[in-house]
Amino acid sequence: MDNKIIIAVDAMGGENSPKKIIDGIKLSLKESKENFFKLYGNKNQLNKLLNNMPEINDFCEIIHSENIVKDDESPLSAAKKSNRTSMWQSIESQKNGKSQITLSAGNTGALLILSRMILNMIDRVEKPALAGLWPNKIGMNVVLDLGANIECNDKNLIDFSYMGAALYKSLYPEIDPKIALLNIGLEEIKGHEEIKKAYQHLKDLKKDNFDFHGYIEGNHIMDGHVNVIVTDGFTGNIALKTAEGTANFIIKNLKESLSKNLLNKISLLFSYNVLKRFKDQLDPRKYNGAILLGLNGPVVKSHGATDAKGLAYSIKMCNKIVKGNLIEKIKNNLSN
Repeated sequence: MDNKIIIAVDAMGGENSPKKIIDGIKLSLKESKENFFKLYGNKNQLNKLLNNMPEINDFCEIIHSENIVKDDESPLSAAKKSNRTSMWQSIESQKNGKSQITLSAGNTGALLILSRMILNMIDRVEKPALAGLWPNKIGMNVVLDLGANIECNDKNLIDFSYMGAALYKSLYPEIDPKIALLNIGLEEIKGHEEIKKAYQHLKDLKKDNFDFHGYIEGNHIMDGHVNVIVTDGFTGNIALKTAEGTANFIIKNLKESLSKNLLNKISLLFSYNVLKRFKDQLDPRKYNGAILLGLNGPVVKSHGATDAKGLAYSIKMCNKIVKGNLIEKIKNNLSN
């Protein structure tokens, strides 16, 4: 395990786990062998899977957990199960110095509550934020909050800006973060009082570690002029789900239209490579993995319904976050 990044994995969270988890680890190891995985879950199920994959055994350790957090379970119920669940133990491993980051595809609400209980918040941060990756024309955006907080005040939005900038710099160290607040217009008079106050603070602030570009509207999120987009969890979650639905609608209807008659099928043969690249760009598995920001340790939430490929992308994100010293960057942004 020398010099390896140690990832604690809630091996029982999400659909088709733990098989999906093991298959995702196998895919990730084909690309990089920098990680070591502490798998928290049912020992018998995990051993059965690993026995069929001897090539990844040297990169995994199984820690038995008696119970799991169900996908439909309330956060309160999950908390009452205490340290008997794979989710709790995977998060707690960071607190005990046994891992550097936690990955789970399980219940989002429970993961948020348990992470906050176990790891605690960074000083002066009032609320955690759920941040995710979102493609743009020239690269990638970090967007937050995606659903952790329905209501946010101006301080929360300012904190999200500092944390989002730190996350972006951790993932893409060669690019400077450019921040914008998601709003209903570009004019300073637009929006509610909380976003106006956050705008004024960020506008007047002289920061060396990010640039503030004012407001951005929803139809320009993917233009690439900014790369960190900040909003409250209610608006962010709706924007995310709308974008996912639109992408799925385009892919599905384009495929159906090109398969309707012989002429369309022939044209499909000539445009196959272009359409394949287009579909690949919109593949949600490539952007799988949301990060809980504001905690004294990094926690990554994989989509519960993703497959092994999506899980492998989340592992890649975990690797970048640890190597990019995310928590130190957040604390530095806040202290300055």
